[in-house]
Amino acid sequence: MNPVTDAEIRSSFANCSKGEAKRANLHKGLNEMPWDDLDFLGWRDPGALDRGYIVAERESGLVGVTLRASSGVRRSLAKSNICSLCSTAHAGTGVVLYAARRVGAAGRQGNTVGAYICGDLACSLYVREKKKNAAAERHLEGVPVEDQIADTVRNLEQFLDRVLDVSA
Repeated sequence: MNPVTDAEIRSSFANCSKGEAKRANLHKGLNEMPWDDLDFLGWRDPGALDRGYIVAERESGLVGVTLRASSGVRRSLAKSNICSLCSTAHAGTGVVLYAARRVGAAGRQGNTVGAYICGDLACSLYVREKKKNAAAERHLEGVPVEDQIADTVRNLEQFLDRVLDVSA
């Protein structure tokens, strides 16, 4: 992913109002991001942990979506859950159900799209094994990293397509 600025991020949000985009807590430390290792920029709002954000480069340009994390879900630390974007398994609450409001009239009526995604939104780093934790596991041994990256990007594109679909 190419480096992006605060202004580019704020103007990229497709599923929220301009006021919401202006008030969003952006990722701190954009200058220190490992841009070459990112397929998309994802972060949790440090002021409201039920909010998350994804910004991705698409053919049409930079697209950002706001996310809401499910709350009150208790998961066993003995069981693992798999991210629907990068296929990383995490124990406990390492995978979160995120809901993104659809764009257009559907979103104004409260329609959302959900996906189980790494709680810290660091899928790109897990795929490249740049980020690990004791509970995170990659279950795609033998699959080249390039193929895993392509699968992650494809899965993200499909998720964004569903959020951006105004015909739904």
